[in-house]
Amino acid sequence: MFMMPSRYEPCGLGQMISMRYGTIPIVRRTGGLADTVTEVKPARRTGTGFGFSETTTRALVEAAMRALAAYREPALWRQLQRSAMAEDFSWQASAREYVALYRKAANAAGRGRT
Repeated sequence: MFMMPSRYEPCGLGQMISMRYGTIPIVRRTGGLADTVTEVKPARRTGTGFGFSETTTRALVEAAMRALAAYREPALWRQLQRSAMAEDFSWQASAREYVALYRKAANAAGRGRT
């Protein structure tokens, strides 16, 4: 696990690096951390990390306890690691998303160009 309880974080690479190597992040939901780490939902076996909103020790400890509970379920933990490692933060992925967004905007504006 990788703890990144930043008070402010415009982007951050730490959580992306930790996910790439299968180290599940525990982050405060702020800025880029909130954008890049999706909350684990154990029943659905989805998510890439554990987050908390309040800037308190209690909130951090509660997120860590949720992470430890998931860690105690090896099948769930392996699935979370696979999901985290599959995240694509490359420029190629970002470019594809921008192209899709621009096409959608152009179509909405009535230009119809793709």
